[in-house]
Amino acid sequence: MIYAIITAAGKGTRLKSNISKQFIKIYGKPVLAHTVSSFETCREIERIFIVVPKDYTDFCSSEIVNKYKFSKVERIVAGGSTRQQSVFNALKLLPENCNIVSVHDGVRPLITPAEIGNLIKNLIASNKEDDKIRGIITAAPAYETVKKIDGSNNIDCTITRSLVCMAQTPQVFFTGTLLEAYKKADSENYSGTDDSSLVERLGWKVKAIIAHQENIKITTPMDLFLAELIMHRNGKHK
Repeated sequence: MIYAIITAAGKGTRLKSNISKQFIKIYGKPVLAHTVSSFETCREIERIFIVVPKDYTDFCSSEIVNKYKFSKVERIVAGGSTRQQSVFNALKLLPENCNIVSVHDGVRPLITPAEIGNLIKNLIASNKEDDKIRGIITAAPAYETVKKIDGSNNIDCTITRSLVCMAQTPQVFFTGTLLEAYKKADSENYSGTDDSSLVERLGWKVKAIIAHQENIKITTPMDLFLAELIMHRNGKHK
């Protein structure tokens, strides 16, 4: 089976709102509901876990899952103090028959069902060609010139832009590999910047699918404004 873990346990203080960013509404619908909808309508995804702050589990059940009739949501999981702990909490609850898992930020509402399905298909196909490939992520190309700097902000070198990408989510993995990576990180008290970085530590290959810049993560008021513009242009405001 193929599961999705949607992480929405952050507080979103940079938005300067009394409401956690995942529950702020865009065109009358919470950001998290927009996100879950894409996974709900993706044919490849069979079940969904949503991770939210412990004191929001009941709210998420009534105002997200029940209100929008998300039938694929199997479980609402209480998050941890960090994103990594939140994902680990959910991973440990996945059933043994879950072979592939997609991990996605709940505040990236612009991902499409087709893009999610494409990642899953690419993981399966890539692994058949090279069994060392155990994960696949979506990433945006680097449009700016990238500089490597030292501790004093002096430029150390200019990195070839074509060799750099900006990691996004979803990130899709074979479940056993991702769980092993999280267990190792937990035992060594290692904190990674994303799910892929934990799998990379095990020596497995992770492939990047270069996508587009519009799969933004809503963190600041500007991100919220941009998301509204993109949704309006794509007709998702209706």
